Amino acid sequence: MYRIIRSLLFLFDPEKVHYFSMGILKSLCGVGIFNRMITNWFRPVSVPAKPFPSASLAAQLFKNCSNPVGLGAGFDKNAKYLRELKCLGFGFVEIGTVTPIAQDGNDKPRLFRLKKDFALINRMGFNNDGADAILERLKKWKEKNIPKHNGARFLVGGNIGKNKNTANEEAWKDYLTCFEILHPYVDYFVVNVSSPNTPALRALQDKESLRKIFTVLNEANNKIQKPKPILLKIAPDLEKSQVDDVIALIPEIELEGLIVANTTLDRSNLITGINELNKIGAGGLSGKPLQDKSTQMIRYIHEKTGNGFLIIGSGGIFTGADAQAKLDAGAALIQVWTGFVYEGPAIVKNISAYLAKRNKPKEA
Repeated sequence: MYRIIRSLLFLFDPEKVHYFSMGILKSLCGVGIFNRMITNWFRPVSVPAKPFPSASLAAQLFKNCSNPVGLGAGFDKNAKYLRELKCLGFGFVEIGTVTPIAQDGNDKPRLFRLKKDFALINRMGFNNDGADAILERLKKWKEKNIPKHNGARFLVGGNIGKNKNTANEEAWKDYLTCFEILHPYVDYFVVNVSSPNTPALRALQDKESLRKIFTVLNEANNKIQKPKPILLKIAPDLEKSQVDDVIALIPEIELEGLIVANTTLDRSNLITGINELNKIGAGGLSGKPLQDKSTQMIRYIHEKTGNGFLIIGSGGIFTGADAQAKLDAGAALIQVWTGFVYEGPAIVKNISAYLAKRNKPKEA
């Protein structure tokens, strides 16, 4: 059924379709009977959790996550669809990327489908309503959704970045501003220095820039009674030496985990023709073409860091088998985005069913 719906939706502009589809879902979930029907229809089966190291903040948080399948940042940029995404079974959702000041992002069109490659190219450019406006939505969400102290939880992460006009030397101030504003109302943070769509942002992945950003954030975090886990999202295009630099920094900057990985600038081995790619232009590529690259990166980082470090796998996850490959490589949780667009609202249910069957505890 969804393939038929998808074929119709794919006739129109991707960004407009996104807001149209989520608008319909929001209307349905606002009516009690439809909310319950959607929740029941897309409710995922329970998936055996991978063991977490008990010492870290991230471990304490994510071991109670209702489902290991999350939704990556960029889908619900402004915290408008948390109720709807919870109804679809996601265990955790990252809002954002959030910047201190609202910004429109890059010129449209800025989101493109590569249907032959089961991929997307985006150059959104951190379009969002700004930290203060998003804070108000999070307040309303939290008032209606008091977190459970025991049992499974739906988690909301805050993916934070810098405004386009902020110089890299001053970027730490933007991350700190977002952190301080959102801290009481999100469960964890993700520092985004890996989007290819904000000029020079990826330069912040160097050691000194990361050291500065995380030092400031950790100082602020440690002064708060209930500190929150702070994770880092990295690009799949990093050289191995750059990945090694990040790994070496983990104990120094008290890094709680890595999301591996963001979109890629690599255009090799695509089915889509060069003329169409040139017409689309710049942007980050996500979806199936990123699948192997992100899995290999996860495996390398896991081998270097061991079982005690949290990795969230992202990139090219469409099916349960795709998710299992990330978990086998060393990820403890996974995030979807492009797969959600192509596979539809049952993606969490379908992946969870596969993982539950594949990881069913053996009878004694």
